[in-house]
Amino acid sequence: MTHYYTNSLKGIILLTNNLPAVLAGHKTNDLYKFIWIQEGKATLVVDHVEKTLGKDEFISLSPLHDIKIKKAEGKYIGLLFNSEFYSIYKHDEEVSCNGLLFNGTSRIVNMQLPEITIRQLYEVIDKMRDEFLLNDSLEGEMLRLLLKRFIILCTRLAREHFSDSQKKESGFDIIRQYSILVDKHFKEKKRVADYAEMLHRSPKTLSNIFASYQLPSPLRIIHERIITEAKRLLLKSPASVKEIATILGFEHVCTFSRFFKHIMGENISDYRRKNSK
Repeated sequence: MTHYYTNSLKGIILLTNNLPAVLAGHKTNDLYKFIWIQEGKATLVVDHVEKTLGKDEFISLSPLHDIKIKKAEGKYIGLLFNSEFYSIYKHDEEVSCNGLLFNGTSRIVNMQLPEITIRQLYEVIDKMRDEFLLNDSLEGEMLRLLLKRFIILCTRLAREHFSDSQKKESGFDIIRQYSILVDKHFKEKKRVADYAEMLHRSPKTLSNIFASYQLPSPLRIIHERIITEAKRLLLKSPASVKEIATILGFEHVCTFSRFFKHIMGENISDYRRKNSK
């Protein structure tokens, strides 16, 4: 069953246990997505990479991620919404999920839900179902409040996943802000120093903070964002390699080609031919 709500501002929120039908019947490339496997397992293909999730695992995907459900054995819930319904940018101070639950790279958040969070999320989902059925003038606002609670619960879990009680919140917030800035500026800014300046930190300080959380280096984060966008453009658009190099901020196509091969271990033409089938 799929529950669906839309408002006069083209805001959309969906709750479904039949994601393939939703993906086939709706324009979903502008929707944020939570997928929670409740029983059994499911095999997803995210940005052409196959990923299998088991019971009580969940992932969060930004509108940039291409997703297909290859196989679902059991029960799952898909919760989808767009920025017109709830803007994670406008409400960043409320939910602090941007750059953590949602970012533009293929490094998607995939976590096992603990029992206490499972109970809390079930409570939110059950209340959402009730609101979808009420269909009154307050439905949209109640769904927005429940979505906000769902996001906050997932954000808390993600913080615990990447952190521990001995580490300061300030360090974690710097990592999140760094990811947000990279998402926004990766086409024109490709040096860690550029982002360090915006964050009023030194490149060395950023490297130490990322290392303390056992995360990839700040430079690696930039490279992953560039390469993720490159792969999307190569597989989704008819643009030439030269045009894609320009879009991504490379002055010369040969520089882009060398960068791609260094990161991916294969040349651009081979990658496009192999994955465009």
